[in-house]
Amino acid sequence: MPTSLLCGGNSVVTTEQTTVRIKDIHNNHSEQNSTVQDYIMPIYHEKQKRELCALHALNNVFQDGQAYNKQMLDDICQSLAPSSMVNPHKSVLGLGNYDVNVIMAALQLKDCEAVWWDKRKNLDILNVDNITGFILNMPSPLQWGFVSLPIKRKHWVAVRELDSVFYNLDSKFKNPEVIGDREALKSFLRAQTRAKECELLLVVTKDVADRKSWKMDNSGFGEASWN
Repeated sequence: MPTSLLCGGNSVVTTEQTTVRIKDIHNNHSEQNSTVQDYIMPIYHEKQKRELCALHALNNVFQDGQAYNKQMLDDICQSLAPSSMVNPHKSVLGLGNYDVNVIMAALQLKDCEAVWWDKRKNLDILNVDNITGFILNMPSPLQWGFVSLPIKRKHWVAVRELDSVFYNLDSKFKNPEVIGDREALKSFLRAQTRAKECELLLVVTKDVADRKSWKMDNSGFGEASWN
């Protein structure tokens, strides 16, 4: 499993409960089959501050701005490398830039686990009912204020299902982005994970991780393939 995944990117911060008006797309596979009735969906969408995209992704996945804070993640970094003069799990400037080890340890505080997705596998084996959310680590342009620089750094992004609709809760976005139903989710994840630099974590409860029930029973893959 990759151990050097980091986040980066500077931008303006706002933390808010976003209200999104979307079409009801339950069980739709085409525009013709979707219901046209609009409804209001309240979504917690934490936006970018300094290099704290890991913090934002965690809070966005749990839909709770109080789930984690910067001090908690800094304390995790200290516990992971108590004798290091320069902590390898975060920015030396104290701006964030937390690595995957911090996210994994943070999830364990909520009795959850991060399951690293093997990109060689077929996303159709995912048992989405047993997955709390998804966290992507992907290249993203470095921003300075409102200016996007021609430099890409790794960025943590949360994806979460709310009322049977999946959303991209990228903290750099002005608003949550509707992905759609489960088939749309798989298409989205396939497109993202085709990039060599992109990695995917499944956020699941500890019980689901222990039983490996984040994948379908009839997936056809032996347990050894996942150890």
